[in-house]
Amino acid sequence: MTDRLVIASIQANPTVGAIAANAALARELYARARAGGADVALFTELFLVGYPPEDLALKPALWRECKAAVERLAPMTADGGAALIGVVWPADDGEAKPRNALAYLAEGVVKGLAFKCDLPNYGVFDEKRVFAPGLGPEVFEIRGVKIGVPICEDIWQAKVCADLKAKGAEILLVPNGSPYRRTADDERMIVARARVAETGLPMVYANQVGGQAELVFDGGSFALSARGELCSAQPMFEDDLRLLTYERDGAGWACVDGVVTPWPTGPEEVYRAMVLGLRDYVKKSGFPGVLLGLSGGVDSAISATVAVDALGPQNVRCFMMPSRYTSRESLEDAAGVATALGCRIDSIDIEPAVQAFNAMLAPLFEGRAPDTTEENIQARTRGLVWMALSNKLGLMALTNGNKSEMAVGYATLYGDMNGGYNVVKDIYKTDIYAVCEWRNAHDPFGVAKAPIPTRILTKPPSAELRPDQTDQDSLPPYAELDAILNGLVEREATLDELVAEGHRPETVERVQRLLYISEYKRRQSAPGVKIGGRAFGRDRRYPIVNGFRDKVGE
Repeated sequence: MTDRLVIASIQANPTVGAIAANAALARELYARARAGGADVALFTELFLVGYPPEDLALKPALWRECKAAVERLAPMTADGGAALIGVVWPADDGEAKPRNALAYLAEGVVKGLAFKCDLPNYGVFDEKRVFAPGLGPEVFEIRGVKIGVPICEDIWQAKVCADLKAKGAEILLVPNGSPYRRTADDERMIVARARVAETGLPMVYANQVGGQAELVFDGGSFALSARGELCSAQPMFEDDLRLLTYERDGAGWACVDGVVTPWPTGPEEVYRAMVLGLRDYVKKSGFPGVLLGLSGGVDSAISATVAVDALGPQNVRCFMMPSRYTSRESLEDAAGVATALGCRIDSIDIEPAVQAFNAMLAPLFEGRAPDTTEENIQARTRGLVWMALSNKLGLMALTNGNKSEMAVGYATLYGDMNGGYNVVKDIYKTDIYAVCEWRNAHDPFGVAKAPIPTRILTKPPSAELRPDQTDQDSLPPYAELDAILNGLVEREATLDELVAEGHRPETVERVQRLLYISEYKRRQSAPGVKIGGRAFGRDRRYPIVNGFRDKVGE
């Protein structure tokens, strides 16, 4: 029995499926924690396999490797410390699914296992598909202290923590794989404080950090006192190991040395999520860098800026691809972005290729008036060029369609949608401007000050695929469009509700139609950073063929 316990809250960046590398990282972090005096190192949910493993968790070969990795790690605790580390644990005999487990390592052996009880099955989560639930929560005794270990979703309802309290738990240590969304930090804090208030137990909440395809894990680990006070807050979007000293008095356990690191908010929070998501997607996928087309517009400008902040200017190649309709101002603005960011930019005139395609197709188009077909030939020519460059240079191509455009299909399949990743995919157009303005006012990574020319932020957006074209020729003003899309996508609002909010019936019906008929495009789009509550794809799964239409007044 002790009256002092030092807990290492570890928010680190595992790679899904890289069990040996994750185990090596765990060993390194455990050694650091012990060198700092930690009695127990708390790793995050499924740390050894990375979160989320999706259907990879159903492979028996992976179960065997996970179990062997845990058993190889256990001897590191022979020095007297302990570790709690997340792992996929093999299915019991006769069961098809493994368990989402937390292994308790101490005295050089695997001393115990706790299994996640509440398996989330909403939004981006699909755990009931791949895991069997635990039958009840576990309490581990570490240096005579009874530690309750609810796993992530287990704290989102009252029962698991109440059961741990009934089993004698004195402190709650919670490993998490909670992905970023704009409201996540507030929602986590509300839930954690509710469980602390119900149990009267202090809590340490350790969360994964890093990018995994569309998901970004923001860290933001924290500790709460038994009264719900914030004792410690670890940084967002950064690896961190925080040592927390707990001492026992007559009232229970209290953290005596916590530090509260401020968390970013608003556009800064979104921007840092974009940078981390792109950085990890590129590096974990094994690409040396990225390339993208710079059009002189706001979406490609912020994408290039994020890329340089994430990867460095030496790992970002930019290309201008003018056609007959590209304005001199757009070329100047594109060059200005690249110059400010310090990355190479080249110009490739696509007009000869466009003319060749038009001439090749002219006999088949005879008698038909020019329309979006000819416009899309330009976009698809650009898409062909930058995918050729991607192949030859070995760089991943970025695509730049924002959420407003992706929602209503204002993007060309096999054209400007070509690419391996999209950092603005889940950000509405109006929010893009706010993020650009924040980045122009701040240089968080010491790369470039005010990289986005003012003219890019003030001129009317245009695809420049025909003379004097602007986006608003085909779409409602972005402020109106985004308000309607926010209702349809984020809130599942009815058309009558949107009309009551001040939108014209014919406009909301048109936007709804564009949203539904563009699903087939979104299914073929590149992954991108999840920012909001309902990203296209994992969060919002609508049928491609869909005959339903809501109607005003019905």
